[in-house]
Amino acid sequence: MDLAQCSVMGKIAGPSPFLVRVYRATRIGIHLLEGVATTTLLFPLLRPRTQRMLVRLWSSRLLRMLNVDMRLHGVLYTADGNVLLVANHVSWLDVFVLNSVHPVRFIAKAELARLPLIGRMLRSVGTLFVERARKRDAQRVNRSASTALASGDVVAVFPEGKTSDGTDVLPFKSSLLQAIVDANGHVQPIALRYRTPSGRMSVLPAYFGNITLLGSLWRITGARSLIVDVHARPILAARDAHRRDLAGSAECAIREVLLETVVAREPGTPLGQEIAVP
Repeated sequence: MDLAQCSVMGKIAGPSPFLVRVYRATRIGIHLLEGVATTTLLFPLLRPRTQRMLVRLWSSRLLRMLNVDMRLHGVLYTADGNVLLVANHVSWLDVFVLNSVHPVRFIAKAELARLPLIGRMLRSVGTLFVERARKRDAQRVNRSASTALASGDVVAVFPEGKTSDGTDVLPFKSSLLQAIVDANGHVQPIALRYRTPSGRMSVLPAYFGNITLLGSLWRITGARSLIVDVHARPILAARDAHRRDLAGSAECAIREVLLETVVAREPGTPLGQEIAVP
């Protein structure tokens, strides 16, 4: 057998993209089951500090499995707690991206609590669920979040209320920012941006529109590698501030980052196509 034949056979022997996706998806499924078992059975026996450490390690491992490299820009002011992280929402990955930087308690829609496995895990790590269909439920969640913040917890919320493709920020809703005003804490805007190693923005991880959770996972497992930039913006004092002013300032701070780095998609650009950025 000559070298040319060996070269051809070597190429044929390599795993197909489909098999790579199946392998990654299987690993993610196993990792999810491990997370559910850990949070359900082990967390009640552990100290909060140990729980937070495990959440961070689990989230970091999930990102590595998906070949997602998290890069933090700026300083996250979470050491003393009583900080509300306010971020733009692009993907279901956002939760694990933030938890890989610093474990936080999320405010999330109540529908997530009813998801098999995932709902159980979210409840176990202290997620605060809000019934969006009930207008007064935000008041209940704000009271719980304010108590958590005042006790030193770090809480995170996605004020857009839904996901986008990440090229811009949807209008922020201010109702859930009342918690940090009541706790006399600080708001820190967080801008999330997904891109390829070559510096081109990618909407591949975007989870919005008609894309299902499994469909989104399948798309992400097909990517060779992704980078998520976490831009920690300067903190905003919530004492004596109005929640609408805080929401507006946070929205502007995040949009400023995205508009500095993103060239908006032209109308008709297929979802998943990369976008050139400076």
